[in-house]
Amino acid sequence: MKVAIVTNDKTLVSKHFGRSQFYKIYNIENGKVISEEIRDRFSPHEHSSHSHNHNHNEENQQFHGQSQEAQDKHAKMAAQISDCDILIAGGMGRGAYFHFTEAGIKVIMTEIENTDEVIDKLLNGTLINRFEELTH
Repeated sequence: MKVAIVTNDKTLVSKHFGRSQFYKIYNIENGKVISEEIRDRFSPHEHSSHSHNHNHNEENQQFHGQSQEAQDKHAKMAAQISDCDILIAGGMGRGAYFHFTEAGIKVIMTEIENTDEVIDKLLNGTLINRFEELTH
């Protein structure tokens, strides 16, 4: 099993999926981490010089993260971790959440900050998915 965690510093879980810089990938076999790797996560927000604005008027009936442009970006991000079974983040919009789950990647949201602690809790079955609390 492979687990991807979004991070900016390779140690802490990123609170905002769309602004994270890396995926920290844990390769797990027989309930133990056998290897780790870092992959760049090419974010639509990364290195952006413009502000992150949302259009929430009545004419725009799509939720943030569900436009065709957002879906295309999500597809590119999912392709980077297509070999992973689980994606863990500290927060994520509903559009990204549903795109990854539709791509066959289980998404878990957590308030736990340390990536190694998250993996320990995942392995011992005590990691709680905080999707409803942490989506925006």
